[in-house]
Amino acid sequence: MSVEESEALIAETRRLLKGTLSADDKAAVDASADGLLRLSAMASPSFPLALLAIAIAQDGDGGADTQGLRIASATYLKNIITRSNNNTDININIKDLRNELVQALLTVEDPLLLKLLIEPFHLVISKEFVTENSWPQLIPHLKSVIQNSNLISPPGHSHWKTINALTLLQALTRPFQYFLNPKVPKEPVPEQLEHVATEILAPSQATFHHFVDKVLSVTDDDIRGEYEQALLILCKSMYFAVRSYMPSAIIQVIPSICHDLLRILDALRLDSTLLGKFQMRLKIAKRCLIIFCTLITRHRKHADKLLKSILSSAINIARQSIYIGALDSKSDRIIALSFDVISHILETGPGWRLVSSHFSALLDSAIFPALSLNQKDMSEWDEDTEEYIRKNLPSELDESTGWAEDLFSARKSAINLLSTIAISKGPPAVPATSKRKKGDKNKKKQHNSSMGELLVIPFLSKFSIPSDGEETLSKTVQDYYGVLMAYGGLQDFLKERPSDYTATLIRNRVLPLYSLRKCTPYLVATSNWLLGELAPCLPQAMSEDIYNALTKALIAPDAEEISCYPIRASAAGALANLLDNEHFPSDWLSLLQVVVGRIGTGDENESSILFQLIALIVESGQQKISLHVPGIVSTIAAAISPHIPSIPDPWPQVVEKGVACLVVLVQTWVVSIPDGSKQHMKDIALVLSNLLRQAWLTPVGRMEEAVIPPPSAINDASMLLGLIIQFTDSPGEANEFKIKELLTAFADIIADYHAWEEMEDQGIFNTIKEAIYLGNKINLNCSTIITSSFIEGVSNFISEGINAYTSATLKACTCVHLLLHVPEYVAENEAVRRAIAVQFASAAFLRFKELSDKKAELKMALILAISSCYLLYPECIEKNLEQRESGGSFYWVSKLAFISSSSLSTETEAKLVVLTLAKVVDRLLMLSATENDLLLHCFVALLEVSLRLNELLEDCGDDDDDDAHETDDDDDDDDDHDSGDETDDDDDEEDTEDEMQEETEDEYLNRCAAAAQDFVDFVDEEDVDDDEYFIDLGNIDEIDALSVVRSLVKQHQVLAKGEMLSQDLINRIYETFPEYQHFFGSSVKSCM
Repeated sequence: MSVEESEALIAETRRLLKGTLSADDKAAVDASADGLLRLSAMASPSFPLALLAIAIAQDGDGGADTQGLRIASATYLKNIITRSNNNTDININIKDLRNELVQALLTVEDPLLLKLLIEPFHLVISKEFVTENSWPQLIPHLKSVIQNSNLISPPGHSHWKTINALTLLQALTRPFQYFLNPKVPKEPVPEQLEHVATEILAPSQATFHHFVDKVLSVTDDDIRGEYEQALLILCKSMYFAVRSYMPSAIIQVIPSICHDLLRILDALRLDSTLLGKFQMRLKIAKRCLIIFCTLITRHRKHADKLLKSILSSAINIARQSIYIGALDSKSDRIIALSFDVISHILETGPGWRLVSSHFSALLDSAIFPALSLNQKDMSEWDEDTEEYIRKNLPSELDESTGWAEDLFSARKSAINLLSTIAISKGPPAVPATSKRKKGDKNKKKQHNSSMGELLVIPFLSKFSIPSDGEETLSKTVQDYYGVLMAYGGLQDFLKERPSDYTATLIRNRVLPLYSLRKCTPYLVATSNWLLGELAPCLPQAMSEDIYNALTKALIAPDAEEISCYPIRASAAGALANLLDNEHFPSDWLSLLQVVVGRIGTGDENESSILFQLIALIVESGQQKISLHVPGIVSTIAAAISPHIPSIPDPWPQVVEKGVACLVVLVQTWVVSIPDGSKQHMKDIALVLSNLLRQAWLTPVGRMEEAVIPPPSAINDASMLLGLIIQFTDSPGEANEFKIKELLTAFADIIADYHAWEEMEDQGIFNTIKEAIYLGNKINLNCSTIITSSFIEGVSNFISEGINAYTSATLKACTCVHLLLHVPEYVAENEAVRRAIAVQFASAAFLRFKELSDKKAELKMALILAISSCYLLYPECIEKNLEQRESGGSFYWVSKLAFISSSSLSTETEAKLVVLTLAKVVDRLLMLSATENDLLLHCFVALLEVSLRLNELLEDCGDDDDDDAHETDDDDDDDDDHDSGDETDDDDDEEDTEDEMQEETEDEYLNRCAAAAQDFVDFVDEEDVDDDEYFIDLGNIDEIDALSVVRSLVKQHQVLAKGEMLSQDLINRIYETFPEYQHFFGSSVKSCM
């Protein structure tokens, strides 16, 4: 491309990009976006270079480019490289682009633009450097740039910015933070990473030391800030290089690098003076601790000699937890990491020897201060209650809560360290490399007592229970808050103790708080959480006392100056944990009444939690509580109703949780009382119908233009609709429950459904089936319910489902058969049926072509789905398949013909294949294709499957007897298996403690590789429930398929000749169907 053409391309690209930034003119934005697509296709090799030129252009270059234009250009560049990596049809000049992109990154001045352009560079690196290893010039060039950059070379001699160069280095190492092939147990270090380590990272040891010196000594904020930023990027690059692998070149510099990291940490002071001035220093300290965690857990043999120094530094930081109430999140995270480092060291072989002498000091001056109540806790309780609960009182009831991997806090890490200390019992009796002798089995009885017994419990026992009415700010209350937090972290320790041990602790140290007339809410909420955490350790005998305490807390009213919502939320979470651990109440109804009585008295968050708790109570109680469900349903619905938006907006969480609760309640009632009162069914259906009408129909009816109801909680809402249909027994009830209107709204919602997630769409499929069967169930003309709009909306959903995950595809194929064959289509809907048959066949064919050979079951389901469509409209389906692919119809027919008859497991499947092949053979004969090999294959397959169908018909009556016999045998096997398990469990319990040894690196890598392989196998061999896939052909199932085949052979003399059949097949045909001897006649006998 000439200079003039290049400038013209840049100018046109700039013009179109500016058009996409128009905030007011949507038409102009769409036109500009389309223009960019056309321009990228016309000038694809040079188009990315034009985008890059616009992104890095200075204000005076060809017009004043705005910051927004640069951002748009960099973003579009990233997108087009992404499309290029995923689509070989997109042609870009990658070699020119990668060199220009590196040059731009090294020279760009704007930090924001550097951050934006590094994103497309990541994509280029992933393909060109990591995957293809086709960029040998990159590392030497980057090495030279770093050596001659402004913070490393002598002043006045630098041509490059160190920050920019190190940013590229970080991008080079980032892809190697994870194993490239995790299924390999001990994957060697990739040569690219080894090259980076040898040429740049290892030689940067002196640079690293120099940066640390500058960071610790320079007083000028701007100069120090630049060195801090460079040091942080270099730390990240080192971390990425060693997180999974360990390049040999880095092994030699680990001691020096760690020494400099320790200098940074030892100079760290976490107090309020750091909050503004040294934020970058905090980021560096955080990265130092993360590197230490990685070295200890992944590469300990290279860090063994450094453990003592690392431990000392971590303890010094952990002791700064006394300031935790005044620290920001970064400082809190650093203290959390220091606790994590100590925990990791304690879990190593020499860990006990190094850490045990510090146990008492750690507990007193580091761990306990992090657990105790502080001013930040009280402020958070008042100002951000949900955040306080999320961090301090995590519960399984709320998906947004819980101590997930990404939820770091000093308190969480302190509790984890305390738990590790509590279960520690001293160094192992034998080294990790030795094997236990047989005679040593019983020596486990001589193990030392754990630190939980010797140190932790005695330490916590020093703190007395606060007296009645004691002020929150008193040291007694603040300390006892820490005691309760500590007890909550001792679950692993208490599991090893007899249940009476835990019972005594709870009875003496926790339950007395509930007896106080006036106890500070912070202690009550933490006690609730504690009881939930220790549920796995509690004896059944304590359940009554604990339920009484938590029920009392669940109805705690707000105090005059403080909200008690955390008390009620934590009580609900604790009750849920008790139920999950099979600690059941003695009086189910009383518990349910208390919880239901609280609904609507608090805010939406509280109601959401209560809805989940009610569902769990009903699921756990089953028949003990199901009798009371009909009366509760209306209460729950009434509580949901005020929160439903009056316009078609997404539902708030309280509505979603409430609808999910109703689903559990009604489904449990149906299962527990299958012959429930008809009046109860009608009452429940009416309540659910009114609720869905309010949610789906009323908001839409208020809008002047046509709108679709929101897809909020569509799976649960679909289940409610399915239950309504299930309870409908007459046309009058169908009209009363507004089935037709609700189904129309339902179809409108799912027509544009794209949120395919396993188990998140089961309710939708079930409701489609219930709706299709409703007409037959109540002897009602289907057209009054299965309207054309319903069919069109549902068919869109089914077509999308065919292209979703395996289970959804099978469920969608089931619905293909149902929707085409079960409803009785009236004349005006016949065109709709023809259209959806074509739609289904097209979707199934395209999905079939995408599948690997491993998906045999799925392939057969798709072939049969196309067969269902073909039975109704053979000419339309043939034409459509040809449009999808030249020869597409013959391709599908050949696959149908080659279906193994033994793979057809049901009578309906075999009947569908027989009828389809019969129609295919008939059409091939109509087209005079008598000499076509396809006709031979199809006719042979037709006879083979006919034999299989006859076999299935004959064997149908024997299945019940066989199943009963197998059940008896299985029961005997289970008894034997259970007996053996008990013996094995006893042996395991005897051996457990002696065999608990530190995991070696090889064992760790083998375990990770096995887990990666298991995940791949799970994805490739996705389990499918047999109930998810079945075929219902409606009236077609009443056709005698074998008679159809006989008529076909009798009608067409070319088939009757039998010349195309093998002798073995003819013999089997004669044996099974003697009448065929009259059809084939003398020509076959002559062949014999």
